[in-house]
Amino acid sequence: MAPIATSPTPTPTPLPPTAVKDKKAAARKRFEAVYAVVRDDLLDDFRKHNMPEEAIEYYRRSMDYNVPGGKLNRGLSVVDTVAILKGRELTETEYFKAAVLGWSVEWMQAYFLVSDDIMDSSITRRGQPCWYRMEGVGFMAVNDALILEGAIFQMIRKHFRKESYYVDIIDLLHEVSYQTEMGQLVDLITAPEDSVDLSKFSLARHSTIVIYKTALYSFYLPVALALLLCGFPVEKRNESDPDYYKIALDILVPLGEYFQIQDDYLDYSGTPEQIGKIGTDIVDNKCSWCINTALAHANPEQRAILDASYGRKDPAAEERVKEIFRQVGVDNEYAEYEAQSYARINTLIAAVPEVRSPNGDAVLRRAVFSTFLEKIYKRTK
Repeated sequence: MAPIATSPTPTPTPLPPTAVKDKKAAARKRFEAVYAVVRDDLLDDFRKHNMPEEAIEYYRRSMDYNVPGGKLNRGLSVVDTVAILKGRELTETEYFKAAVLGWSVEWMQAYFLVSDDIMDSSITRRGQPCWYRMEGVGFMAVNDALILEGAIFQMIRKHFRKESYYVDIIDLLHEVSYQTEMGQLVDLITAPEDSVDLSKFSLARHSTIVIYKTALYSFYLPVALALLLCGFPVEKRNESDPDYYKIALDILVPLGEYFQIQDDYLDYSGTPEQIGKIGTDIVDNKCSWCINTALAHANPEQRAILDASYGRKDPAAEERVKEIFRQVGVDNEYAEYEAQSYARINTLIAAVPEVRSPNGDAVLRRAVFSTFLEKIYKRTK
């Protein structure tokens, strides 16, 4: 399939900060309106199964508490990607379908977080008590997480069962969920909060955790869902056709890895005023990029300090770790990594063949990927 001829895209005039903020708020509000529709569909399904009103109300409370409260970046990315692929404003029907797929990712995020908080004995999530710590919940939250997962496939069945790509959506969601759970397993056995063993840490282990636990569902999944909605087939129809999903995977996985490494670095280097929170990776024994980079460069004396101080609930120990980070050059290593990653990802994006989908309604545009990259490049929070 030959690349399509495209006209140069004019450089848009940057919007003033207030206009950008207003545009984001409007996009979020429109997306949240679809949440209410999907949630009420799921509650109606409970009623069709003759669930008691007490169970229905509990289900509503669980969804409202756990699903819509975050940044919604993953879900909104599905909608934004569909609009970029189609190169135009979406119709109401197109928007609704894209938003339902977006909310399927947010439901996935919710069930990951509910279960993750139990495993980590976390106290707060998104500025409020973790769901399992709420009155009347406790370890019922395990079942709540499973219901949140099941809800994903209920919403997909209702809105996509008659589509030719229905099975592909189901397969994609199951596969990425499974991969994320694999990443969670590796993270849990590598860095339990109450047992510090830095011999288990390495940059290779960190990469495995990040790819499987974060990059696949946070970056690849939203774009893959958008590709399905826009008519890009999973299987090649002709040998000459590009593998659309491999192209996306090969760009979005390193992009997601870059995002997480950036997050790890900001946890160590950023101030609470800058990043909006107090960094806790060091005291929580996180297998972060910073500690793994330090371990790779530390001399025996520095390694001994890291072994004795990392993962300790002690401000003095935390400061000793940060001092080793400074001594071994974590800041310079990060600056070099960021520059190399940005260049490498841009090279991958430039090689994307801008081809039209077989149904003729969308184009695999490089802007799908460059938009992600520009949002996170040199971010400070």
